[in-house]
Amino acid sequence: MTTEINSLGFAKAPKDTRVVVAMSGGVDSSVTAALLHEEGYDVIGVTLQLYDYGAAIERKGACCAGQDIYDAKRVAEELGFPHYVLDYEDNFKDSVIDDFVETYLQGQTPIPCVKCNQTVKFRDLLKVAKDLNADCMATGHYIQRVVNEKTGQSELHRAIDPTKDQSYFLFATTQEQLDFLRFPLGGWTKDITREHALRFGLVNADKPDSQDICFVPNGDYASVVKKIRPDAENSGNIVHIDGRVVGQHNGIIHYTIGQRKGLGIGGGVSEDNSPFYVIAINADENKVIVGPKEALACDTVYLDQANWLGNDNRENLKVSVKLRSVMRPVEATLYKESDTSGRLVLDSPQYGIAAGQAAVIYDNNRVLGGGWIKHARNKVLKDAA
Repeated sequence: MTTEINSLGFAKAPKDTRVVVAMSGGVDSSVTAALLHEEGYDVIGVTLQLYDYGAAIERKGACCAGQDIYDAKRVAEELGFPHYVLDYEDNFKDSVIDDFVETYLQGQTPIPCVKCNQTVKFRDLLKVAKDLNADCMATGHYIQRVVNEKTGQSELHRAIDPTKDQSYFLFATTQEQLDFLRFPLGGWTKDITREHALRFGLVNADKPDSQDICFVPNGDYASVVKKIRPDAENSGNIVHIDGRVVGQHNGIIHYTIGQRKGLGIGGGVSEDNSPFYVIAINADENKVIVGPKEALACDTVYLDQANWLGNDNRENLKVSVKLRSVMRPVEATLYKESDTSGRLVLDSPQYGIAAGQAAVIYDNNRVLGGGWIKHARNKVLKDAA
C-alpha cells in the first residue's frame, strides 16, 4: 500500500509529521501555525527573544518586541499546541547587531534582516528544529519552495504577490536549509492570510505588518551605532570627485550612497548649482565623496560571500537582478568567479548601488542566489565604493 504524500511533501500522515513553526508574533507566522495545526500536523511553535524588552512593548511594528512574544504564546495556547520562547539575545547581538554597526563604520549600508534570516533564524533556529526531531521547519515568509519534477531539487521562487515577495531577504538560504524549510503562504496574497486569521479568531488578526528594524527605534540607526561605538561620529571632509573639499561631515554613519538631502553643502560649488549626491564613502580616509547624479550610474557590480542555488555553472548567464529590496529586477549577465564571488554586468547602468547591500539574482521567478555588494564601477569613478 502506497502512503499518500502529505501537503508538506512527506509520505506519512500529518499526525506523524512534526513541524516546528517559527512564530514572530505577527499574523503571517500565526496563520502558518494555525493552518498546519488544523491539517493535523504535530506542530511546535518557537519564538525567539532577540532584543528589546520593556521599551519595545510600547512600540508597535517592531518584529521582536515583548508584545509579539506574548501574542505568539497566546495563539499557541488558544489553538492547543506547544510553544517555546528561546533567549537568543547573545546570538542576535553577535550575528546581527554587531555586524550592523561594523558595516556602517566601514562606509557601507547593511541589511540586518538578511543577516538575521541567514544566521539566527535559518542556522540557529533550524538546528533547534532538528534537535526537536522535526521533519521540517515552516515560516510565514512570502516566498515559494518548488520541487522540480525533473531533478527532484528544491527551488526558491518569488511569491505570487509581488507586493509581499520576500525573496530579496532570503537569497542567502542554502540548498540544505531550503530542503528542510516550508513556506505555506508563498502562493497567497496578504488579504487571504488576513481572512484565515479572522476565521481562526487569532488575537493578532488585525495586527499591522512590522515596518521597523526591530532593534532600531523610530528608524534612528545612527543612535544604535553611537550607543555601541561612541567614536562613530568622527568628523571629516566632504570631497568632490574632482578632489575639492566642499564641506564637513560629522561622521560617515550619517551618509549613504545616492543621498542628496542633508549634505550641508552651500551653493556656488557647482557652476550650474546642480545638486550633489553621495557617490562614495571612503571609511579609511573618513571621507564622504560627492558629485553629480551621473557619477552614480554603475554598470558593473562585484559580489562576495555569494550563495548559489542550482547547478548552472555556465561562465556567463543572462539573469535579472535586484540591487535593492524595493526595485524592479533589471537585466544583467552574471559571471561566477568562484563558489563565493561573482560579477554582474548590467544591461543598463543603475543608480545608487551601495556596498553592503545585496544583489539578488533571478531566472524569471526562480531565485538563483546572490551575494553582498562589495563595490560597483561607474563611468566617472572607475571604482566607486
